[in-house]
Amino acid sequence: MRSFWLDTHDPARIPTAELPVGISYDVAIAGAGLTGLATAVMLARAGKRVIVLEARSAGAVATGHTTAKVTLLQGTRLSELRSRHSLGTARAHLASHTEARRWLLEACALHEVPVQQRPATTFATTAEGAESVREEWLTARELGLAVTHSATTELPFPVTGAVTLEGQTQFHPLEVLTALARELHALGGILVEGARVTRVGRAGPLTLRTTRGEVRAERLVLATGSTVLDRSGHAERVTARRSYAMTYRLPPGAWRPRGMHISADAPDRTLRSVPLGDEELLLVGGGDHVTGRAESPRRILREIDDWTRGLVPGAERTHSWAAQDYHSASGLPLVGALPGSGGTILAATGFAKWGMTGGVAAALAMSGLLEEAPPAWYPALRRGAGASALAAGISMTAQVGAHLAAGWAQAELHALPERAPGEGEGVVGRSGGAPVAVSTVGGRTCAVSGVCTHLGGALRWNDAERSWDCPLHGSRFAPDGTLLEGPAVRDLERRRPS
Repeated sequence: MRSFWLDTHDPARIPTAELPVGISYDVAIAGAGLTGLATAVMLARAGKRVIVLEARSAGAVATGHTTAKVTLLQGTRLSELRSRHSLGTARAHLASHTEARRWLLEACALHEVPVQQRPATTFATTAEGAESVREEWLTARELGLAVTHSATTELPFPVTGAVTLEGQTQFHPLEVLTALARELHALGGILVEGARVTRVGRAGPLTLRTTRGEVRAERLVLATGSTVLDRSGHAERVTARRSYAMTYRLPPGAWRPRGMHISADAPDRTLRSVPLGDEELLLVGGGDHVTGRAESPRRILREIDDWTRGLVPGAERTHSWAAQDYHSASGLPLVGALPGSGGTILAATGFAKWGMTGGVAAALAMSGLLEEAPPAWYPALRRGAGASALAAGISMTAQVGAHLAAGWAQAELHALPERAPGEGEGVVGRSGGAPVAVSTVGGRTCAVSGVCTHLGGALRWNDAERSWDCPLHGSRFAPDGTLLEGPAVRDLERRRPS
């Protein structure tokens, strides 16, 4: 599986550097996705000495696997925030994403990044979904958005209701990322790839230990999706969820979406067009589930593919991929200084699938905090994120505990089979008194520890992406144990089944 965005992007256009020796920075940023690079550019524009440390390559995780919709109509998010919190909280959320969208589009204009203006629509296909759509229309209208409500759409199937906001935006996310990286380079900032931050010393200026060497900085921003190196429980306040996307080449005369569409009810679906030369591909996404807790992600992917081929007969799939998003207990992003860090370490997570504007809003907040001038909307969101989190967090912790116990029980119950798994398959079992994960991919059989290096969860095989996924907090590992993403900072240890 490989995303369309990564496959049509030239990484050589992004300026990178070796890790400098003996240089201290005002701010180090871990993570070279949209959140990290937007934060870096904002700080570099303000005259700060900035270094960005990326564990893999720029855009390799969330930004390279998004559906890249830049819209203020985000499913039924505004009405959900109003219901869970207040109209004021929903207003602050809208203000943050409005400012973020403005900043992002100004950056695109400055660097001549192509964008497409499209209407955004949230649609329903059930009576319950129609009521959710109506509540979103009412809330969005009360907050000042020029939304319309209708019983019909351009979609080639009947709906029970829809809300639409004209003049929203879609783009190629790695074109945006490239532009920001090049601006950062021009401003004197640097980007180092293959530099995973594994430890932070907090005496005096921060000392960051990375897989490429040490870095010293006055402040650290963690723009890593889930919060790594966190001893305050920040990472445990979010749930990691995966969802899937595919692009299709369509036959002549077939239906194509004019706008960006997302469902308000099951099955969860999102649709948009993707320009490719003189043609437009169809992008379809959905299949949301908690990371590591789906019985068969491959089956979910097949269901989306079957649905799409039924929608547009003759559609030819070109790419398929998955993305990981983080959802907080409060439903609001967690952005700000980590507890116990004395304000020297800031983090951002919990964008709940709306990271194009959510990530830039976090960048605006964190750069503002570092300049002691946070945005006017920030305090309301900060209060909201903490106010309702306790009860929801207790429930979230209980679910994690249950999966921790169940995973270990399952691993200890079954011994590893004598034969290696078949191609594309993986199994966790007992070997030498501990869980061991064995898989076969590309004809190569690998055995690694079956225990996540974050908090000890028993891993599960992802049969779509051929990875080991942790059902606790979403850390993911390649078949050979290499860390892919999540709050973990260490690879899995190699094992020899016994």
